[in-house]
Formats: sequence, structure tokens, C-alpha cells
Amino acid sequence: MAPQRLSRSNSGVATAPRVASSLMMAAKQVPHGGKLVDLMTDDVEAAIAKATIELQATDRQLCDVQLIMTGGFSPIEGFMDEATYNSVVENMALPDGTIFGLPVIFDTDDEDLSPGTTILLKQGDLPIATVELTDKYTPNKVAECKACYGTSELEHPGTLMVATERGKYYMGGKVTGLNAPVRDFPCKTPAEVREELPDDVDVVAFQCRNPVHRAHYELFTRALDDELVGEGGIVLVHPTCGPTQADDIPGTVRYKTYEVLKEETANPRVFWEYLPYSMHMAGPREAIQHMIIRKNFGCTHFIIGRDMAGSKSSITGEDYYGAFDAQDLAKAKSEELGVTPVPSLNLVFTEEEGYVTDTEAKEKGLNIQKLSGTKFRQMLRGGEDIPEWFAFKSVVSVLRDNA
Repeated sequence: MAPQRLSRSNSGVATAPRVASSLMMAAKQVPHGGKLVDLMTDDVEAAIAKATIELQATDRQLCDVQLIMTGGFSPIEGFMDEATYNSVVENMALPDGTIFGLPVIFDTDDEDLSPGTTILLKQGDLPIATVELTDKYTPNKVAECKACYGTSELEHPGTLMVATERGKYYMGGKVTGLNAPVRDFPCKTPAEVREELPDDVDVVAFQCRNPVHRAHYELFTRALDDELVGEGGIVLVHPTCGPTQADDIPGTVRYKTYEVLKEETANPRVFWEYLPYSMHMAGPREAIQHMIIRKNFGCTHFIIGRDMAGSKSSITGEDYYGAFDAQDLAKAKSEELGVTPVPSLNLVFTEEEGYVTDTEAKEKGLNIQKLSGTKFRQMLRGGEDIPEWFAFKSVVSVLRDNA
């Protein structure tokens, strides 16, 4: 796949963050902080010439820098300095009070890397961005994890990532975008997605990090009937295809399942795009982060599932968050965020009436069919027939081909 240069709203050299053009701002949702940041430069060679050090970006850094430079993390314009980092960790807000779920940092173990240096982040031979480093600090990772993940236990995948994958130091820095990272799945910018969305209806975002099965599809299409969603609303299915938990299905395989399902369902009220985001499994705080990102992509509503972005202890199997913690925090911060959370229905499949809510099934005494994720994977590996009420045939085919 060839390197992707991102579309420009102006010609000439970018000397400061720009607000996307009125065409690109077609979606009715206002970006977080009031403007959609665009840090891409047209003069790539001039930007590269300012860099004195070249570094290979990690997968997580590639996701973060892509969302910074294209406005997915608006209103921030670079990796967070110490004051901004501390503010987000302690207050879940930027220093000016703008709500922000999780810190976005550049990490390193390099003792010699110093403020004032401009580095060139690369993906192999492809220049991705320059970062003009502003400060260097030693984070209190225990405090960070307790505040952001609710625990400092290494059994939590986010805490484990901070402790074992991230470097000793964090550094703040102003980002200039050069090229989008090359990926096996297309990741349109917030401006590009906004241009394609209707500007006169509600846009309901559905976040997922797993293949979409029947229950998921029923959930996000029925969300359009929620009283919180205006008439004629649409769904933006916006899966994260970056790094996530170690035992999750790889992003490239997930992408294939979404593409075949998009063709199979061909629903005009369902839009599909892909997000280069690395999951933290931070539960309630990550729900806020997802709402901010989808707001920048033009969404007015966001579906909050049970135990969203939740995780279990790798030792005890106990949940780190309550089933409704993410929903409760999203509701509490909804007005401040300017995004309306839509609670996900607890749907079950019944022999008599197909998918209904769990409450309705119990009230009517309907026969509920169940298939656990563990049993599904066993059947998948064993070549057994998967019930069509549970999974789409096209999705099952992709999963088997890539097992």
C-alpha cells in the first residue's frame, strides 16, 4: 500500500494549526474545544530538515501521533507536557478545564534526548511526523495507573502496558504531520469523515474492538430507535484497529470481518470507518476518551455498552470495573462533553421472537438461546456449524480463513 498523504484544506506551508474548511466541517457536531486541529504540512522536506534525530515509532505511538496530527485528539496539538499530563491524570481535564479522558504522551528510555530537540518519527523508511520536544519528565506511573485505570496492579492490561512497554521518561512536544502511517485498513481523517456524514441528522457512534456479530448489529441498529436519537439518525460503526489486549483478534483480521459484513448488510443508515487507536482497557476514563474522539469525527451520540473498555485481572479473572461504571460517568459528563450517551440494550436471542431485550424475554417466559465466546471459539476451531442467530456467515468465513 502506498504512503497516504492526507487531503489539504489550503495550499502552501503550514506554519500553525489550521481549522478545517467549511466543506470539511459539514457534520453538525462541533469539534472538541471548538476547532478541528490540522497539523499536516505541505512542505514535508522543510519540516524534515529541522529534525536532528530520527526515531522509529512504536505501534502505539503511530496511533497517537496520527490522531494528534489529523485532529482526532482535538484540541491538543502535540504530546502532552508535564503540566498537561498531570492535569489530565489528576483532573481528567486539560489545564484550561477542557475535559480529556486519558493522557497522550511520547515515551522514551533515551537519557540523552533533551528538550529543544526536533525528532523525526518514522515508520520504517516513511517519515510520519516531526516532534519539537518541549520538556522531559519522570512520570509517577503508579499514580497515573491508579487515576486512569483505577488500579496499579500489573494484572490490568493498561497498567502492564505502562509499566513494561512505555519508557522511563515522558516528553511533551509540538507535532507537525508529514504522512499518514501505512496500514492494512484505511483510516480517514476526522475532516474526511465529517465531509461524508449528513449534516442534518444525529450521528450515533458505535465503538468496538471485536468482530461484529448478530447481537452487536441488532444493538447498534436498534439504537436509532432510542428516544434520545432524532428522526433519520445514522450509525457510524467506528472500530479501533490498533493495538489492544494480547488475546484479541488482530486488527487486520477484524478489518476484513467488517468489510464483508458491510457488503452483506448494505444498510444505508450504517456508515463504516476505521480508527487508528490503541486501546488502554481503561473502562470509564476510556469511554470519555472515545466520546471525545467520535465528537471530533462528527458524532452527536455514542453507544455505551455494559463494562465498556473493561478488563479482568489476568490472575483472578475479576472485573476491574462495574458493568455500568462507564455509562454512569458518560451520563455525568454528557453535557460538558456535548455528546449524548445512548445506553446499549441488553439483547438476547429467543426461539420464539428472535432478538428481544432480556427483560422482555423474562416477562414473556421466552426460551433464551446462549452461546459463550469460549464455546464459539471452540466451534470455530473445530469446523462446527455456527448458528446464524449468533454470527454472520461472512464473518465466520473470514475468521476461519485467518485462524
